[in-house]
Amino acid sequence: MEVIYEDNHLIIVNKSPGELVQGDRTGDEPLVETLKRWIKEKYNKPGNVFCGVTHRIDRPTMGLVVFARTSKGLSRMNELFRRGEVRKTYWAIVKNRPPHDSGTLTHWLTSVEKNNKTYASANERPGSTKAVLNYRLLASSDRYHLLEIELITGRKHQIRCQLAAIGCPIKGDLKYGAERSNPDGSISLQSHRIQFTHPVSGKEIDVTAPIPDDPLWRALFNAQIQSGSLNS
Repeated sequence: MEVIYEDNHLIIVNKSPGELVQGDRTGDEPLVETLKRWIKEKYNKPGNVFCGVTHRIDRPTMGLVVFARTSKGLSRMNELFRRGEVRKTYWAIVKNRPPHDSGTLTHWLTSVEKNNKTYASANERPGSTKAVLNYRLLASSDRYHLLEIELITGRKHQIRCQLAAIGCPIKGDLKYGAERSNPDGSISLQSHRIQFTHPVSGKEIDVTAPIPDDPLWRALFNAQIQSGSLNS
């Protein structure tokens, strides 16, 4: 477990692919419980340790997750997320180049619990919710493309579903149309950057995840540095 940022109220962790943020029916230990144990050992805390989940990312996704170390931090972070005052930026590697180098995707999403999958429609349907994201192309190789995604709404499987809907499934994401899985079972989607005003201290928080230790990620990251796309 890699802690990227920590203060008295919040802790931001770089989640590995395959880790659960919060417990589910599998019974596997979630990251929140691992983090409680880490806090207890690091600070030699007696009794139960508080650690609250402020948001989630999918199990095969990697990257930044914000947890709360106090009930005040949790309630105030929940309010920031509710008001849309947390800026979340993702990076994704896709097989197909999107139709435009940048743009906004708007769909109506319907989640089906039976197969744990979300479906995108161009028009509103009964039970659907509106999903919006912005994307831009950062770099390309012979076979793959690195996209930056800014979430405007936060829906279940939103990025995975919306990119698949425009013919750009995320590398390794069999559920949403990828041709083959990644060797470690991950999908090539990273919660890359989180920005918000600290709900207790008022400090501006701007945290970026390290680039995954993977040759393709490194190659595309270096390509976008050379192209200057990060600053464009």
